[in-house]
Amino acid sequence: MMLQYTDQIGREIQLSATPQRIVSLVPSMTELLFDLGLGDRIVGTTHFCAHPEEAGTKAKIGGTKNVKSDRLRALQPDFIVAAKEENERDQIEALAIDFPVFVSDIANLQDAYDAILKIGMITSCKSKSQALVGTIKQRFSQLPKPQQLRRALYFIWRKPYMVAGNDTFITQMMAAAGFENMVDTPRYPELDAAAIQSLDPEYILLSSEPFPFKEKHITEMHTIAPHAQISIVDGEMFSWYGSRLLHAPAYFKQLLL
Repeated sequence: MMLQYTDQIGREIQLSATPQRIVSLVPSMTELLFDLGLGDRIVGTTHFCAHPEEAGTKAKIGGTKNVKSDRLRALQPDFIVAAKEENERDQIEALAIDFPVFVSDIANLQDAYDAILKIGMITSCKSKSQALVGTIKQRFSQLPKPQQLRRALYFIWRKPYMVAGNDTFITQMMAAAGFENMVDTPRYPELDAAAIQSLDPEYILLSSEPFPFKEKHITEMHTIAPHAQISIVDGEMFSWYGSRLLHAPAYFKQLLL
């Protein structure tokens, strides 16, 4: 009997049994799989899968954008976890010919909950995934609601400067942390110094990933936006959408103070 599921981009996935050899191409989903108790079933991850520490002991199949197909195929996975935003479409489509591939597509918290629950169902961890989502929802519901959101830009890259657009999961997390994303364009637009100055942000958030902004970059940004409050923020809290969401509300609460 074949088990049939639908991923978040509407693709049908068929499995002959509960997955026992899993490859994760998404750092936040790798952490989720471990937190669901599936560490012994994970056979491969990317170089960027840093959490938990045990993920470092798994076979490496390249990066999120440059999967080493030969290494992955040699692992003979019976289930692959990927992400529309983080992985390359042509690579995923090629893998999907031979392997069941679940592709997530996350724009908001509800999408994140849906992904966690679907992964839990596919891996026979339904009750654990339901409990996890319940705890995350409870913690987000307990976040204080600011009277007014603070106008902010969230930078993900330098040279060129790139910011989170208005249709990203990051924008949703910014709102939870009390910030209004001032960018009204989608995806991750580039901004030059003149554009940053014209927006005149109250706050500038420099993410720790994917570009590793450091304290020295605060000084650099002050030359462009001298009136803004500028700080380094934990990019995992704003962009990881697996079990890392358990810790995001406490982190956001500190930013709301």
